[in-house]
Amino acid sequence: MPTDQTTTTSLLAALAPDLRTALTRVGFDGDTILEVLGDEAHAALGRSEPVPVRRAVRDAGDLGVLIRLFLLGDTVPEREVAAALRPVELEHAIAAGLLDRDGGEIRTALDLRPIDLGNGTRWIMADLDDSMRQRDAEIDHAIGVGQASLSLLRATPTRPVGTVLDLGTGCGVQAVHAASYGTSVTGTDVNKRALWLAEANAILNNLDIEFLEGSWFEPVAGRRFDQVVANPPFVVGPAQVEHTYRDSGLALDGASELVISGTPDLLNPGGTAAMLASWIHVDGEDWRGRVSRWLPDYGVDAWIVQRDVADPALYVGTWLRDAGLDPRDPAAQDRAQRWLAAFDAANVEGIGFGFVYLRAIDGPTELLAEDLTHGFDDPLGAETHRYFERSAWLRAVAADTEVAWSSRFEVDSATALERVYLPGAEGWEQRVTRLHRGDGPRWQHEVDETIAALLAGMRPDGLPLRELVELLAFGQTGDTATPEFEAAALDVVMGLVRHGLIQPR
Repeated sequence: MPTDQTTTTSLLAALAPDLRTALTRVGFDGDTILEVLGDEAHAALGRSEPVPVRRAVRDAGDLGVLIRLFLLGDTVPEREVAAALRPVELEHAIAAGLLDRDGGEIRTALDLRPIDLGNGTRWIMADLDDSMRQRDAEIDHAIGVGQASLSLLRATPTRPVGTVLDLGTGCGVQAVHAASYGTSVTGTDVNKRALWLAEANAILNNLDIEFLEGSWFEPVAGRRFDQVVANPPFVVGPAQVEHTYRDSGLALDGASELVISGTPDLLNPGGTAAMLASWIHVDGEDWRGRVSRWLPDYGVDAWIVQRDVADPALYVGTWLRDAGLDPRDPAAQDRAQRWLAAFDAANVEGIGFGFVYLRAIDGPTELLAEDLTHGFDDPLGAETHRYFERSAWLRAVAADTEVAWSSRFEVDSATALERVYLPGAEGWEQRVTRLHRGDGPRWQHEVDETIAALLAGMRPDGLPLRELVELLAFGQTGDTATPEFEAAALDVVMGLVRHGLIQPR
């Protein structure tokens, strides 16, 4: 049922259909804005440099007005805004909290911008960044499409599914995205202001999304979903709440622990979760062991990807600036002192950040936690399902190794073999043989010449693995493969399968 036909609960939600009409008529979308601005002014917009943008839109008519109003935050003459936003009535927009009047001019009261992640334009309203600085005492600030939100959007698997839960929906950006691949979408949040924006954003995009108010898992107790996405308040720090979008009230990495440990109970069989999370690095403890303790012993295949590790001082300074504070201000210094003291008390050496992917399985819990701190361009969303499919095949091998020995393999088309030579006493000497995956996470595996020769014989119409290994052993020793040789070869092959450098056929 189109959202326009549902009963709305706020003036902003009621305004959304007319606002959508105006934005569509004007062409307030990424492609049209780029066309109007040109590459240079568009780049300046991304750098928050308003002058080149204003110059580029001087003759851009109604679209230029909305670019200045919503993307630059300019005050604009009332008559220009009224013309650009028709059929929206300005008095209704002011009463709804979208606009403010400043004498004879209008300025926006909310951040409003288009995004396109491959399924057409979506518009997202949220609180203005500077409103958090002006309302620092408020804890209900609802952020828009920030870097964390974009990271999760790009890292979320989007194969069609039935039911989707956006846990801690905020302004609803993840839920709006989920409507492109989920048949039914539910968003939850404890922040009433965030839900006010989320409902309006759903209607603005003509989407039917269920929003529920409540803390953590309470609003969906007893329900299960085919996919869960979560951008929880994962900031690591003292047990306090200054802004609900980032602070959980739980000490250190308690919010990530709560979400990771509780999400498996929300998944249907075969269901998947994609989440952002943070975890502390404690002196003398492997972060992988810490995170593994958050998972149940049964029923989960987990892939945890650490993308960054920050030292405590950098971490605290970054989040103080995020809250609009100058770290040189005495009040900010006092807050930093208490924050770093909490880290010292817990022996925190660093704070890790990354993605957590879970799949509900019928078997003992499996975990791969790894660092992917190198740069790569491809988002992880498309890789997630492929990873879990490879993981399921590896579970079958663990139960019966004959599955692997009787399989034929193919080197993935994106896999490259690299040999590194360095100067030596007698000229160039080969030091490293390495396999590179050229797409997705761009994994690398160092191998020896034996494994390079084994992969050279892999093709879909070739020999099964057992026969390839026997031929390789005979070529090297003139004898059959020993159990040790077979075990070593199988172990390397399974690692290459896990990372997608070779594929079983």
